[in-house]
Amino acid sequence: MIIKDAKFVTSNTRADLCPQTDLPEYAFIGRSNVGKSSLINMLTNRLKLAKTSSFPGKTQLINHFLINDNWYLVDLPGYGWAKVSKDSREAWRKMILYYMKNRPNLACVFVLIDSRLPPQKPDLEFMELLGTMGVPFVLIFTKTDKQSGMKTDMNISAFMKALQENWEELPKYMKSSSTSKEGRDEILQFISDVNQRYQEERRA
Repeated sequence: MIIKDAKFVTSNTRADLCPQTDLPEYAFIGRSNVGKSSLINMLTNRLKLAKTSSFPGKTQLINHFLINDNWYLVDLPGYGWAKVSKDSREAWRKMILYYMKNRPNLACVFVLIDSRLPPQKPDLEFMELLGTMGVPFVLIFTKTDKQSGMKTDMNISAFMKALQENWEELPKYMKSSSTSKEGRDEILQFISDVNQRYQEERRA
């Protein structure tokens, strides 16, 4: 897939205020500071499409970007930041749950995982939530350029082993780096394939 056009459409905190469309959309989410904004900018070849910050919890809204006029990329607020108040965490949970329950055109959620870390409880709990809701998702292990390939593979193996404790079928995963652009072609090809199936199902 070639990204010819990527433009910001809207930001809000309510799914019912999101764009009214039947175009497929792909949501990106992960723990705070996982490199989500950098990954979005890398995928779209836009330096500042998504705002990046060294301050965790920068994204607080549901941000919609229209890609090539035929699918949406959605930047969701991060989770698992300990310094956020209990009320803020609860507000985030309600916002994300409502969004995922009320977006019939949500084709897939990309859950970003920091490849440098051992399995983290917030990530595992969030995937349990997605599984309970029946939301399709794929894992993206980020920041692979920050360590050796062997270390990345060891951490991924540990993460998938942790998932096996509760999952009969493990989700698909990819590796990425916003610096080296590892994973860019694979992620965009995956979106292209899902877009095609999405359109075929709508025509059936």
